[in-house]
Amino acid sequence: MLKTKLMSGLAGLAAGALLLAPAAEADTLRLLTWGGYAPENLIEKFEAETGHTVEVTLSNNEEMIAKLRATDGGGFDLAQPSQDRIAGAQAEFGIYKPIDLSKLDAALFIPSMLEATKANTTYDGKVYGVPHVWGTSGLVVNTAEASGVKDYVDLCSDDVAGKVSYRLKRPTLIGFAFSMGLDPFAAYGDEDAYKEILSKVEEKLISCKPNVKTYWTGGDEITNLLRSGEVVAAMAWDTGGWKLNAENSDITFVAPTSGALGWIDTFALPKRGRADEAAYAWINFVMKPENAALVTESAGNFTASKGGDADVNAELKARYQKSFPQEAIDNIKWYPPVPAGLEAFEGSVLDRVNAAN
Repeated sequence: MLKTKLMSGLAGLAAGALLLAPAAEADTLRLLTWGGYAPENLIEKFEAETGHTVEVTLSNNEEMIAKLRATDGGGFDLAQPSQDRIAGAQAEFGIYKPIDLSKLDAALFIPSMLEATKANTTYDGKVYGVPHVWGTSGLVVNTAEASGVKDYVDLCSDDVAGKVSYRLKRPTLIGFAFSMGLDPFAAYGDEDAYKEILSKVEEKLISCKPNVKTYWTGGDEITNLLRSGEVVAAMAWDTGGWKLNAENSDITFVAPTSGALGWIDTFALPKRGRADEAAYAWINFVMKPENAALVTESAGNFTASKGGDADVNAELKARYQKSFPQEAIDNIKWYPPVPAGLEAFEGSVLDRVNAAN
């Protein structure tokens, strides 16, 4: 009896000591991210559930790389560069450490996005990024006036002559190439093949010039052109199309049949981060559908969370689901890392298109 009481008392003292001792796993997560990706209500929920605390530094791709270069991958525990800014930066500067995929709940991610991001952020056989927030460019169409516009090359059809718009930027070259049955991304490693593709696109864009009302340069400009009816079909961003759809149900974002062009902002681990456990906890936490919805409500873009649109406000969810059935999501052409020198060549092509009569 005495031994039983003594053991019970020792167990009670041990339990009390554990309750009083600070939790070894309760770390501060230093997050380097974009505006809207870590809203305060999400942080408060994470801190309450995990015991970790979160410190947020807002940044962009160029600044993220600069900050991590300056500290040799230190100062932060989790960063969110775009997927096309990881492999090259790792090869040149060595500022990240590989993702331990076993610590992530892969079932939380849209499979096609997870696999695309893993492929595009692999360096030396190791994965350095997984997807978080994404968006696309494709077509914004007044369906009452331009119902036949389903792909980028349809902007050149006689039915919409003089009432289309797109930018003279590299996404236009890439989008037209895909809609012409070409694969510019597959040619990234072959300069001659890439030049041959863009020469065909250049010819197409020059022949299409009579259809173009104007080459838009800013989001407000194309929004106003579509709103006024001067333009009935354009190459533009998904969020802009959904914004216009809230005003005019005839105007909406259309994922092109050849595939929308997609960007993904990722989760990546800085090389000298010191709170990996908190970083993995944050990733798994924010990818849960109910938490992903908080990011979408804050940032305006959807996430790679499987079912993450379920708790988004009904109107935005309806627009998203209409634009992106599962087959359209799986058909998105995700931007891979851009090889050195490619953008200079593309700039020359665009200059010639602009100067052509």
